[in-house]
Amino acid sequence: MTRDLRKYMKQTNTRLVLGALLLLFVVGVGLIGWIYGFGAAVMGFLCLLAAFLPIGLILLALNFSDWILKQAGRD
Repeated sequence: MTRDLRKYMKQTNTRLVLGALLLLFVVGVGLIGWIYGFGAAVMGFLCLLAAFLPIGLILLALNFSDWILKQAGRD
């Protein structure tokens, strides 16, 4: 059995980021909704989505450039 520690590290980091985002959206928006009401929870959700839009676009551009470099034969 081989151990690919890079794959394990990438998988672990992905799970940690997804867990943090899930906590932020579920617990954060849930608390806003519980304390301030449904309208504020919807606005909080939209603000969180708007805040993560530039981050997602940057990550998409970086992954696309990585894919282009791998297709060109460079690592």
